[in-house]
Amino acid sequence: QVQLVESGGGLVQAGGSLRLACAASGSIFRINAMDWYRQAPGKQRELVAGITSGGSTNYADSVKGRFTISRDNAKNTVYLQMNSLKPEDTAVYYCNADALRVGTTMTYSYWGQGTQVTVSS
Repeated sequence: QVQLVESGGGLVQAGGSLRLACAASGSIFRINAMDWYRQAPGKQRELVAGITSGGSTNYADSVKGRFTISRDNAKNTVYLQMNSLKPEDTAVYYCNADALRVGTTMTYSYWGQGTQVTVSS
């Protein structure tokens, strides 16, 4: 199996910063895309940022210029640096990874359990 564990969430004032991390472990042969999603109360889960194994990135319009996604392939870890946080960024943030397990030929999508980010005004 593949496990994803997020860390770095918390409570921060508007304008502040947080850095999320998501470490993948298990019988991993290769990880392709890694993404961060978020879900606010009463809203659908939305894509925040994504990064390919080659380092290409994409961002939701709402976070462009404020959030930066990066990854350390050697550590199977993806990061989300969040600056200039706003109250509307408050949500549970989830890590997602498309991974190929050792001894298999198909990639599957795996999810972390989520980490709460709360931005106070």
